[in-house]
Amino acid sequence: MARENETAGFEFLLWGLSERPEQQRSLFLLFLGMYGTTVAGNLLIVLAIAADVHLHTPMYFFLASLSCADILFTSSTVPKALANMQTRSRSISYAGCLTQLYFFLTFGDMDIFLLATMAYDRYVAICLPLHYTMLMSLRRCSFMVAACWTVTNLVAMTHTFLMFRLSFCPKKIIPDFFCDLGPLMKVSCSATRVNELVLLFLGGAVILVPLLLILVSYIRIALAILRVPSVQGRRKVISTCGSHLVVVALCFGTVIRAYLCPSSSSSNAVAEDMAAAVMYTVVTPLLNPFIYSLRNKDMKGALARN
Repeated sequence: MARENETAGFEFLLWGLSERPEQQRSLFLLFLGMYGTTVAGNLLIVLAIAADVHLHTPMYFFLASLSCADILFTSSTVPKALANMQTRSRSISYAGCLTQLYFFLTFGDMDIFLLATMAYDRYVAICLPLHYTMLMSLRRCSFMVAACWTVTNLVAMTHTFLMFRLSFCPKKIIPDFFCDLGPLMKVSCSATRVNELVLLFLGGAVILVPLLLILVSYIRIALAILRVPSVQGRRKVISTCGSHLVVVALCFGTVIRAYLCPSSSSSNAVAEDMAAAVMYTVVTPLLNPFIYSLRNKDMKGALARN
């Protein structure tokens, strides 16, 4: 059946962060500051890890990868939102919307997979210390990161291709400040049953499988901590894992609220979904470098030396 509309030539309208014109300048300055801080903070972590030979270990290799993914993740949505606020425009082209969706999904899923990989690294370091060098060699760590990139790209391409098959009505307002799966399906003029099923099963797997791996890793780590005889030894292990656990709680808490908790189409529900989207696209990448640098003695030492 032919498409109801020729989608390639029209533009979507984004809901934006606020409908009040008097708030646009304040929001622009706030989000510009948050975006600049996010990029600078994560870039500083990457440079500190690259420059300090003491941090050339698997744990910090994964942390540098996470910081790179955070920079790209927030850059897939925030600059366009800032440009729209500055120009008083809500528009985004069809091609630009699907491109933004693809990169948003790729780097967002990459964050989740890297957090699972970092949990596995901590599990091996604490529970299998004699095998750590062999199990977490540079070659194996590089392979794990490459595998994460491959899987996230395949997942993002699947969702983007299925979205490309849908028809969209002109002048529809996407109820978000960027192009995401749920809001896009809400403005589609064609049946979205297949997209919803793929989002439920594939999206659920992308979130729940890494979360399960993280929980299993930390349950085993907790059991190992209980066997540590000295209080100082326990504190050292907890300190090593504390930063990662805080980031995991922030990331998965906001993502589960956004994707696995159903919402209605009321204005209050849209506002709640928008707040959740801001949390995982802007606030979490902003807080990650501060959490790791403030709670990690090695990172604080590296930043001080550089």
